[in-house]
Amino acid sequence: MRLPRPSPRTRRHPVPPEPSRPDQVRALVAVLDEAVAAQRPADAAVAACGEPGPVSCQTARACSLQSIALHRLRTRLQDLRLTDPDLTRTQDQAARLLSFDLWMLRESLDLAFTVRPDARTEEARQRLNGLGRHADDLRRLRDGLRAEVS
Repeated sequence: MRLPRPSPRTRRHPVPPEPSRPDQVRALVAVLDEAVAAQRPADAAVAACGEPGPVSCQTARACSLQSIALHRLRTRLQDLRLTDPDLTRTQDQAARLLSFDLWMLRESLDLAFTVRPDARTEEARQRLNGLGRHADDLRRLRDGLRAEVS
């Protein structure tokens, strides 16, 4: 006697339920907490690229390590399974802000370790003083979500 084959419409594994909005907010805040904490050393690394005089190899290493950390956090952020439209917009905005931080780290390295230094490049490099307004925007975004959890 043959057992009937399961129809293609029958799912072998049930679909997990969608997380509730509070669970989604908590998950998003957890990643944003780490991202905001990672911005402090990234900010210092960008500022170090703008200091007068030659830029140290330690600064290059710091920028690279911070770039790796922020890239991983942005990936974790984008991998969150959020279903609430407001939270997905917040997720997208946070990812854009982290992308800007990554861009700042890369540009800082490019300016600090240029192959052909000139007066214009040096002037631009010395204006570097950190991540700037976008870092503050990410902090405010996180703080707004954190208030919702409380």
